[in-house]
Amino acid sequence: MGTPVRVLHVVVNMNRGGAETLIMNLYRNIDRSKVQFDFLTCKEGVFDSEIKAMGGKIHRIPYVSDVGHRGYVRGLNQFFHRHFYYQIVHSHLDKMSGLVLRAARKASIPNRIAHSHNTSSEGGQVTKFYKWYVGLLIDKNANHLFACSLLAARWLYGSKSRSSTIIKNGIEFENFSFSKEIRKEIRKELDISNETFVLGHVGRFAKQKNHHFLIEVFSDFVKIKKDSLLLLAGDGPLRSEIERKVKKLRIEKNVKFLGIRSDVNHVSQAFDVFVFPSFHEGLPVTLIEAQAAGLTCFISDNITTEIDLGMKLIHQLSLDDKTSWVDHLLTFSEKSTSRYQSPLVFTLKGYNILQSARQLEENYLRMGGEMNEEINHLHPNVQ
Repeated sequence: MGTPVRVLHVVVNMNRGGAETLIMNLYRNIDRSKVQFDFLTCKEGVFDSEIKAMGGKIHRIPYVSDVGHRGYVRGLNQFFHRHFYYQIVHSHLDKMSGLVLRAARKASIPNRIAHSHNTSSEGGQVTKFYKWYVGLLIDKNANHLFACSLLAARWLYGSKSRSSTIIKNGIEFENFSFSKEIRKEIRKELDISNETFVLGHVGRFAKQKNHHFLIEVFSDFVKIKKDSLLLLAGDGPLRSEIERKVKKLRIEKNVKFLGIRSDVNHVSQAFDVFVFPSFHEGLPVTLIEAQAAGLTCFISDNITTEIDLGMKLIHQLSLDDKTSWVDHLLTFSEKSTSRYQSPLVFTLKGYNILQSARQLEENYLRMGGEMNEEINHLHPNVQ
């Protein structure tokens, strides 16, 4: 057997974001005797040590926000000039992938993948304009288009979205399936009584996730359902701002900030309902995981309907009607529902991580398998 195809994944950092979690799920389940992952990042991440333990290499250059446009472009060009031997570059930076893949094309790297994980860019008007501008480079420099959903594909690729490949955000179902024992353990750890009604959210504290709306909804909800609690897992630039809002509304006794948790699959067992009012999403892994945990999910109607796996757990509501969110949550809080779900649904819908890993593996091997043997023969020490 020859050496594995080495695929270079380009991300800002390997922390516990949606795309990064998916990449790690794929990495753990792909056949690493055939395909190996390396990473080009700009900052340290919590997954770095695990990546190295699995044989992956981590390269690092400064990000555009630290060195400016010219500095970032120069860093990309220099990197790919030195690492010309990669046969596949897989960029997860949405519109910023335009710059990455242009540099890869200049270095004659044959397979250049853009992967859309979202449906809108983050930042102010100037930042969004800049990302739109560099995103125009994707058309000429990417020769493979991947996306997590049809909506995400249409956003990043426009008319070319029909030729894109949908890689579904598969999960390891068994890690999220409901367990009464784990529920008791987590509630005990967090000092939550069995009677308390718990709303849960998992996500980065960023504008996209719309925590301000979530806090306002919960503030109205807890006035009526007094024995209730909101658990917020995650971290991010807006966390302190949201903490101040919680104190201003005087609901700090009913809100717990859990920070970044490596055991979200266990924490979600303590939830009674999942609330997710994002302004935009590609196809969030967290909502696939929540359905695996048997959680009823109240989500914004800005999120693609592709997220609904048909188990009557997804309820989409308008962000223009806060009262409707409160009313739906109050009605649900009086119901008793089963948390047990069949893993067969996830396989039939294509959200079994083994399916996603095999699909990706087959794509990589088609792109780089034959070329990899040749490059290893000519340059045995470059990898």
